[in-house]
Amino acid sequence: MDTDRLEELQTVMDAQGVRYVFAQFTDIHGAAKGKLVPLAHLGDIVAPGAGFSGPSIWGTGLPRNGPRSEYYGRADLTTLRPMPWLPGYARVVLDGHVAGQPFDACPRQVLRRQVARLAAHGWTLNAGLEPEFFLLQKGANGYDAEAADTLEKPSYDTKSLLRRRSFLDKLTTSLNDCGLGVYQIDHEDATGQFEVNYHYADALRAADNFMLFKMAAHHIAEEEGMLFSMMPKPFAERPGSGLHFHLSLADSDGNAVFAHGPADHAEPGGRALGLSPLAYHFLGGLLHHAPALTALCAPTVNSYKRLMCGQSLSGTSWAPAFIGYGDNNRTVVARTVHQRIEWRLPDSAANPYLALAGVIAAGLDGIERALDPGDPVNLDVYEMSDAERTARGLRLLPQNLGDAAAALKADTALTEALGSAIVHEFVALKSAEWIEYSQHVSAWETARYLNRF
Repeated sequence: MDTDRLEELQTVMDAQGVRYVFAQFTDIHGAAKGKLVPLAHLGDIVAPGAGFSGPSIWGTGLPRNGPRSEYYGRADLTTLRPMPWLPGYARVVLDGHVAGQPFDACPRQVLRRQVARLAAHGWTLNAGLEPEFFLLQKGANGYDAEAADTLEKPSYDTKSLLRRRSFLDKLTTSLNDCGLGVYQIDHEDATGQFEVNYHYADALRAADNFMLFKMAAHHIAEEEGMLFSMMPKPFAERPGSGLHFHLSLADSDGNAVFAHGPADHAEPGGRALGLSPLAYHFLGGLLHHAPALTALCAPTVNSYKRLMCGQSLSGTSWAPAFIGYGDNNRTVVARTVHQRIEWRLPDSAANPYLALAGVIAAGLDGIERALDPGDPVNLDVYEMSDAERTARGLRLLPQNLGDAAAALKADTALTEALGSAIVHEFVALKSAEWIEYSQHVSAWETARYLNRF
């Protein structure tokens, strides 16, 4: 540990009024966890790290006794920032260690390993994450949007947007003070649903920033008397919340690796989407591994209420159900735009570290094996018949969590890349979640069947 650097950081934090540091890590479900540490003890959480009971953390698989029962989160001091929405407190991100070694089932360590694989090629994955979420209030019938937010098609509604300006202003100011660079806010396609866009970053920082966004939004919403929710689809008749990834590769000089250049000659198959051959191979890897990636990108039972085919109350669905890509096509899982790929599969419940790690692993497999993504689809997939989709080779994404978990378990290439430890824990938890849900008897079932037979 650089003692001078540590003391400098403590002095800077103290001058900004920081008294406590929230030492934060992310569990396998994508939830922020951690503990408060007085600023004077910042060095303790750099080495040996903040100590936690390993088996008390979702997805570690650690025993209840012995040297491997302790989980140590070591602070990455490059992430140390005051939390403007919580005066007197700062946040630092932890990397998981067990028995003195990087822990292979820590989501941030999993992403670190994939980032290192890219770095070995001289590449950086830049990712712009677009969080959609619901702002809800508690009423007599549970949580719902504010009473005045009732339009059938509320996309870009200015009135509801401005009624939420107190929350949005506090959130934007806090995120900008943390360096995220908010540049756009809108009302989304469901009542009570919003989206905040901020600047892209390299994959690791993008995941860290997303967790910071969630922490800020939860706290500010509570102070405003609201519930901030990233449940993928809280209302059956309304669209769900996605977490689209805008992906691009840059080389060590900052050049766009996905951009079609003079040396690339014509794009294969007359595709003319402005992408380099390497970008097509990366895309081929994403599409090839899409069934397994679905488990990481749509990780809850509720996620598949969003991914299923069908119309919403507002008249459209923005969630992909079919594996394909196309020029600015929002009806398939990958939308190609200028020098980048929009990966539309993730929803707002995704663990950003695991989802991004999976994307990198799949893309690198596509590059290493020169996988071809096939022809682009530049038609509305939802308007096609089943026969037309079959003729174009458009496969359906897994339609429930059980099938998605099974696809991840069966994907040996992705398992090897991400690590068997994290995949085993993830599949075990998600398979159990699916079984528990499948055994649950809902009010819909009793209302439909109790007196029928």
